[in-house]
Amino acid sequence: MPQRTTTLVLALLVLSFALASTQTKDQPPPIRSVDGVRLFQNYCAPCHGLDASGKGPVSGALKPPVPDLTKLSQRNGGKFPVARVKNTIMFGAGQLMAAHGSTQMPIWGPIFHEIDVDQDLGNVRLENVTRYLESIQRK
Repeated sequence: MPQRTTTLVLALLVLSFALASTQTKDQPPPIRSVDGVRLFQNYCAPCHGLDASGKGPVSGALKPPVPDLTKLSQRNGGKFPVARVKNTIMFGAGQLMAAHGSTQMPIWGPIFHEIDVDQDLGNVRLENVTRYLESIQRK
């Protein structure tokens, strides 16, 4: 299967998994959330795992291995790479392909910037998920 098709299938699988696993009577659909933990659980955990270690339920089907997000600071000389994390969430990671984005990670920028109640909360979502990732860094 060509890489673009594989990436698209994976993105749809992750999104459907996220939507199916988080719908309850008391909670709004995941896209309406601005909570960093909940956003991570809905969009990132299928690949990165609930503990962000890179061992989510679909990680075994992916090449290259899914990174451990708890070691971002460790791999960056002890400093959390805020700009790189935000850029990766918004635009994907890996080899970029014109009009298709990343061949390795779904591009969450357009999803995070969905308009809700006449507001674009994309930057709030991005900031909150980034802060959550910074809070779970291993020392």
